[in-house]
Amino acid sequence: MQKVQIESVGNQTRNQSILKIITQGLAIVTVLLAPLAAAAGEITVKGSDTMVILGQRWAEEYMRVHPKATVQVTGGGSGTGISALINGTTEICQASRPMSAAEKEKLRDRYATIGVEIPVARDGLSVYVNESNPLTEITMDQLKLIFTGKVTNWKELGGPDAKIVVYSRENSSGTYVFFKEHVLKNADYTVRAQSMPGTAAVVNAVAKEKFGIGYGGAAYAKGIKVLKVKKDSESAAITPDEAHVKDGTYPLSRPLFFYLRNKPTGDVGAFVEWVLSAAGQAIVTKVGYYPLK
Repeated sequence: MQKVQIESVGNQTRNQSILKIITQGLAIVTVLLAPLAAAAGEITVKGSDTMVILGQRWAEEYMRVHPKATVQVTGGGSGTGISALINGTTEICQASRPMSAAEKEKLRDRYATIGVEIPVARDGLSVYVNESNPLTEITMDQLKLIFTGKVTNWKELGGPDAKIVVYSRENSSGTYVFFKEHVLKNADYTVRAQSMPGTAAVVNAVAKEKFGIGYGGAAYAKGIKVLKVKKDSESAAITPDEAHVKDGTYPLSRPLFFYLRNKPTGDVGAFVEWVLSAAGQAIVTKVGYYPLK
């Protein structure tokens, strides 16, 4: 009997040791996962560099009228934001392009959801040239020829006899992807294209380079010339202004998105609702993009 009791105590001791190890392991896992979750009341927004200024203005105004709220906004590109949404390191992804089927599949595999897409503003992706450039308009085909390297001199387009200096965005950019899909028809960019880290960098480069050309969001178009764009050689040249972007006649009109893993609720839901309200949409106009209505 005494021997049985000793064995029972021994088993109890071993069980306690195992439980302690499991508990310690769970504690370690919790610590490792903790950085992935935002603090209570804190809203994280990450993604599109095209939208980063807009996101920051939304955050500033929202926190002004909701003093207890904390909204942190960072850029890095639409692709970076979508990866963060999939990895669980942001609650809201800002994107200047739609999520791809492959990205939605990754989200579904991890969270059993393809996410929630919410259009929050409109943009007319603009074509920038130096203010001294004599051109005022360009066709979609001509843009494709320039950015795929088939046309390399401005004289081929009726401009000066000078080499075209091409500026593009990095491949994590939603604007890069949108331009490649809608202008290049998924052809490769020319190897001569200089990849810039953000839209502001593209604008700055074109402003300094007399023979440069680049592209980006309408809100960044300052200190450079924006070309009117023609759908084809027979079409009218259209400016990326509010009326033409809203009615879709500007060839490079596009929506700007929020992506979330699930339907927004709580603090995130309140912020999204405010962004879509008259007050939030007024910020869109102030920044230089176009409201939904």
